[in-house]
Amino acid sequence: MFALPNAITMLRILLVPVFAIAFVMPGDAARIVAFLVFALAGISDWLDGFAARKLNAGSDFGRMLDPIADKVLVAVALMMLVAEGTFARPTTGTLSLLRLVPALIILSREILVSGLREFLAGTRVSVPVTAIAKFKTAVQMLAISAMILTPLADKFAPGIPSLTYAFIAYILLWVAAALTVYTGVIYFKNGMAHIRPGPTPPA
Repeated sequence: MFALPNAITMLRILLVPVFAIAFVMPGDAARIVAFLVFALAGISDWLDGFAARKLNAGSDFGRMLDPIADKVLVAVALMMLVAEGTFARPTTGTLSLLRLVPALIILSREILVSGLREFLAGTRVSVPVTAIAKFKTAVQMLAISAMILTPLADKFAPGIPSLTYAFIAYILLWVAAALTVYTGVIYFKNGMAHIRPGPTPPA
């Protein structure tokens, strides 16, 4: 249970409240800390999988905990961004449901996939993570990281107007949302093949 990959995963969960506290604290330094903590947590997602493969230390506990850690981190980050007004209309400052769509897509997919994964765990069936799913996660983390730094855009990206920077970050989130839908459909298609009667599809 306490192998290195599991320890890294648990560290990622422990970093979530640290990120949330740094995010709500005033000042540029606190925002940079929030960004660094989120980035560290995102890197640890890759690191624990790498460690599990290299050390041959995969476990049922790790397979259960790793997706939970990922979802908690992403959900908390998106909720903090919503609370800050990142998805508000630039002209009025009011929350826009339309602008929330990519965040809602990402959160909804994670909940639905978690439900399917839990069901499949009872049947001892595992659906492996694909390369496109890993790419989706990378784009998603990049988009959220960029959004975290949006208030500091004028300072660390002086050549890019803050509104342009915010738009690029938002487009990245839409790309992540589109990949989320695609990978979610593939995951459900592969998962449903194991729970309905019929011939097993070819590999």
